Amino acid sequence: MDAYELNPLPGPYREAPQQPLLVELIPEFAIIEPAPATPRRRVWLPAALFFTTCASTFTAGMLFSDHFSEGWWPATQDGLMYASAVMTILLCHEMGHYLQARRYGVRATLPYFIPMPLTPIGTFGAVIAMEPRQGNRKAVFDIGISGPLAGLVPTLLFLCLGLSWSHYKPIEQDDIILGAPLLVKAIFTSMYGPVPLGQHIAYHPVAFAGWVGLLITSINLIPIGQLDGGHILYGMFRKKAHVASLVVLVVAISLSIRFWLPHYWLMLGLIAFMGTRHPPTLDDSVPLGKWRYVLGLATLAFVIFGFTPVPMDVFHH
Repeated sequence: MDAYELNPLPGPYREAPQQPLLVELIPEFAIIEPAPATPRRRVWLPAALFFTTCASTFTAGMLFSDHFSEGWWPATQDGLMYASAVMTILLCHEMGHYLQARRYGVRATLPYFIPMPLTPIGTFGAVIAMEPRQGNRKAVFDIGISGPLAGLVPTLLFLCLGLSWSHYKPIEQDDIILGAPLLVKAIFTSMYGPVPLGQHIAYHPVAFAGWVGLLITSINLIPIGQLDGGHILYGMFRKKAHVASLVVLVVAISLSIRFWLPHYWLMLGLIAFMGTRHPPTLDDSVPLGKWRYVLGLATLAFVIFGFTPVPMDVFHH
């Protein structure tokens, strides 16, 4: 959740006020829009997008339900459970950012939820736009880290609960197989033992919502530029964070090409276009304290346990 400012106009317009351009990157997509010109907060658009995304996630949970062939009611139940869980995760994530921004007096919009109809996930995620160069170093750190931490609470709850309702099943033609992050493997293996040969995890809709929450959180915690992980990294290391972000981006691009992961190319291209340099805060000299460093490093390390290189694949003989 960040912003860049356009350069002042030349000549006689040099004194004209700068118009901020607000940018937040969500998994595989970036949202760019002008900042509100007045203190009046827009409510109807966030509300409309919220209910539209509720509908798109419900439709996704219903259409891609394992019970879709059994009738409309079992599929409807799956859709309701998935949509309720995944929207709770997204709402907690974005409200973590929003409430911290309000706490520090940083102007921010209400969350804009982005629907993605007719796909297994049903949503692009959500975004909050903030005015540029507001708050100090501690504010940027706290705003950046609060979203992932707030979202992880329902994510882990739904993941554990949903996996207890999941099971192994034989792999069939055209099955959608989800990549299992280390955390999912550890939890499910402790419940049901190692994956039998020729089988995969049949995710309960609530478990699938937890899986989506893991994917969103892990991608956002990658320590690059304007991602949540980039905010955390800048809060800890200030201008030195640029070098680390650049290294991470180069490594990520190299690995995506080496292991042929085209589903991440659009996201990496957008990150490269936006740049790895984090804009300074109003006061970068404010100390964080040792506990924020510990929390920041631990949160960034979560990427290792929640990320999956191949999110989805379709099985073909």
